[in-house]
Amino acid sequence: MTQFFKSRPGLVVYLTCGDPDLETTLAAALAAIEAGADVIELGVPFSDPVADGPVIQRASERALARGTTLKDVLRLCSEIRMHAPEAGLIIFSYFNPILRFGLKNFCVAARDSGADGALITDLTIEEAEDYRSLMRTHHLATVFLAAPTSTDERLRRIAAASQGFVYAVSRTGITGTQDQLAADAAALCNRLRKFTRLPIAVGFGISTAEHFRAVGEFADAAVIGSAIVQLVEHSVAEGSNAPQAVAGFIRALKSASHAAPSQISSDP
Repeated sequence: MTQFFKSRPGLVVYLTCGDPDLETTLAAALAAIEAGADVIELGVPFSDPVADGPVIQRASERALARGTTLKDVLRLCSEIRMHAPEAGLIIFSYFNPILRFGLKNFCVAARDSGADGALITDLTIEEAEDYRSLMRTHHLATVFLAAPTSTDERLRRIAAASQGFVYAVSRTGITGTQDQLAADAAALCNRLRKFTRLPIAVGFGISTAEHFRAVGEFADAAVIGSAIVQLVEHSVAEGSNAPQAVAGFIRALKSASHAAPSQISSDP
């Protein structure tokens, strides 16, 4: 299995596949990897993305309108893997597309595509036994979400079920950029450390160089999704080069990781 994070803080970049088209997603993923992203989360567009804010919802709508499917995302994963053999590649999806595809079919196809694993946002650990078994059989990592509202016992179970890394949700609510990094994020990471030696990646609302620096003080990696998806959206609307814009944004983040630490403040 891929060692996901080569340095701290690592960087996980989420892309909605097929927005604005699969060719742009491929180019943006490769540009992100070249600029320093450790892991690419390949978002499968879904009609009811209940955990996502308006930016990713719009991106999913555009991708679905172009007919993007889970099969397309897996094919895209294969193309990225050919160009970037060392990158971490995670299929990011809601459960319905995978269930319709077939659990076993998905695991075989994900393995053959070169994916390292998957994160299914709405699949709870209580209902994931068959999924986890098939993923283990095909040597694929199972990444689960851990929330600030979870009890210690539930965090223990999430940590035990996770492979590759644990995704720590920085705050309750939906995805989307925010001005300040929630203080809950550091507390959640400290709680998770009691139950796992896996890397911990913090996501939901990470959108600035200041956030990225702050996350590096207490977590192994930051997950950036809405800020990247919005950058793609704006670039396309303005007729500029979206992959180039993504690469520039990531280089700025990585260079900022060595700057003076920032303070973590509570949500207003």
